[in-house]
Amino acid sequence: MGITYKDAGVDIQAGNEAVEKIKPAVAATWRPGVLGGLGGFGGLFSLDLQKYSDPVLVSGTDGVGTKLRLAFQLDKHDTIGQDAVAMCVNDVLVQGAEPLFFLDYLAVGKLVPERIASIVGGVAEGCRLAGCALIGGETAEMPGFYAEEEYDIAGFAVGAVNRDKLIDGSDIREGDILLGLKSSGLHSNGFSLVRKIFAEYPLDKVFPELGRPLGEVLITPTRIYVKSVLALLDKIAVPGMVHITGGGLTENIPRVLSSGLGTEIVTSTWQVPPVFELMQKLGNVEDEEMLRTFNMGIGFVLIIHPEDEKQAMDILAANGEEPIRIGSVISGQGVSYR
Repeated sequence: MGITYKDAGVDIQAGNEAVEKIKPAVAATWRPGVLGGLGGFGGLFSLDLQKYSDPVLVSGTDGVGTKLRLAFQLDKHDTIGQDAVAMCVNDVLVQGAEPLFFLDYLAVGKLVPERIASIVGGVAEGCRLAGCALIGGETAEMPGFYAEEEYDIAGFAVGAVNRDKLIDGSDIREGDILLGLKSSGLHSNGFSLVRKIFAEYPLDKVFPELGRPLGEVLITPTRIYVKSVLALLDKIAVPGMVHITGGGLTENIPRVLSSGLGTEIVTSTWQVPPVFELMQKLGNVEDEEMLRTFNMGIGFVLIIHPEDEKQAMDILAANGEEPIRIGSVISGQGVSYR
């Protein structure tokens, strides 16, 4: 009998089993606009042209980075998919778009249906939190390229916004207020430095500052801000928003500011989560490096006109956020701290 694809390390039957296992989780994310079912060559979505009469499509793509190494070490795969979704939908949200659908790409060394179901279950949970549909994806078994216990995941989101509601930062002006929304921790950025700092510590170690195992703290999934921010956009005009990803507050906020404008941030206005303080102490990391690498407890920033501040705070609080006034827009450039 001749050599088979399975002999080469690719198990088609395991792939079919994985698809069957993920179908319920995927179907649970579907929303109006989804056409067809799982398994086609392309995902289908019909845009509501009554809601979006002059639509602009906004897309975003990202992965999870070296945070994946923690998932391998902990053998915990049910939240990493939420990170993949969050990194995309939060970016799309920044320009005022409602995320409509998401597709994922998962490459594995060995296709284990139960693990695939766990990973995609996390993707589906992220889509549920964002209100977008998981309409398709790709799982590739790549023996000899990835180790059997390893995988990589990436994806992309597509959202829509009416052209007159597109947020591009052009309405930001001196004196505007910066409202910060709390992160859940590290989110999915800076993990090469995180892993270097904690390299000598076991992931089950309970630091007194953290109160729970280190690995559990580090793998906490990225927050998804879509529903609370869309509720705000439905009520007031927001001139600018920022997703705090790689580059931290220092690098991300200037991306939405016009020439001649900067921001002043008062770092004492929020409590920095203990994991950041612990990393800074163990790694002897300078303040400047922390602020340009990590979110430091603020995962999303809204720039609000002063006259809208109270209403914005009230709407965000009513939708489960704890908004914090962290600073203001000033004449100048970049981000200054005090």
